[in-house]
Amino acid sequence: MMETFRQNNLTCSINTTRAYSTSFSLGVKLIGKEYREHIYRIYGFVRYADEIVDTFFGFDRETLFREFKEDTYKAIARGISLNPILDSFQKTVNECRIDRELIDSFLDSMEMDLKYSEYTNDQLQTYIYGSAEVVGLMCLRVFYTNNENEYNELKYPARKLGEAFQKVNFLRDAQDDYANKGRIYFKNIDFNNFSVEAKKQIEDDIQFDFDEAYKGIVKLKPAARLGVYLAYRYYLNLFYKIKNARPEEILKQRFRISNRRKGALMCKALIRNAIGIL
Repeated sequence: MMETFRQNNLTCSINTTRAYSTSFSLGVKLIGKEYREHIYRIYGFVRYADEIVDTFFGFDRETLFREFKEDTYKAIARGISLNPILDSFQKTVNECRIDRELIDSFLDSMEMDLKYSEYTNDQLQTYIYGSAEVVGLMCLRVFYTNNENEYNELKYPARKLGEAFQKVNFLRDAQDDYANKGRIYFKNIDFNNFSVEAKKQIEDDIQFDFDEAYKGIVKLKPAARLGVYLAYRYYLNLFYKIKNARPEEILKQRFRISNRRKGALMCKALIRNAIGIL
């Protein structure tokens, strides 16, 4: 019956991924079967942690997050948890030897959203590393559990991909983060007077991150490359949509890619992969 218990917990991680992110779900489907379940487990974990700090208003978020954090470490140490998401996650952590430092940094960054509404440049870099870059490193560890050399070689582009994704999220979610939650991630940026120059400066940084990330994507093993490339293409298209918008539009809407466009990007990625030009 333990097998049924584990499968049920994995199903919870899969359903969480599909419920919260159609883009990520499509990308995971293109990852090799030997890695797919681990990626679902990682996403389920990071999504639950993010939900506590981002949406549980009206509840004692500090206590809930502290308990979630404690339960995470207990699950990893014991090799089991009655929380389906944490039991699923610990299985990947223990089987793939995900570094404790990555988990610490992720949970610490989530906790920062409970403490700060404005970030210094140093705090922002810490936040981006913990909230996004380490998630890419967790996935990279899944792909290269037993190959330290390749893991180390690809760490930098994996981090840059996470950084690009997070900065795009900052712009995409500015309406909610700034207008509704009072969060300001970019130092010295006044979204009430968001200029073309300030927007371009952020966009130039993001473009650099995407360019550096792509250099690593093309070096990934085939079983990982297509799924990661698709996620890259989704976010790159979202970035271009934001880039083409006027500064004043950032606070007026949440930008997204239509399902039709996602389907077209997926078809293009499959074709590029099939003819060997990915």
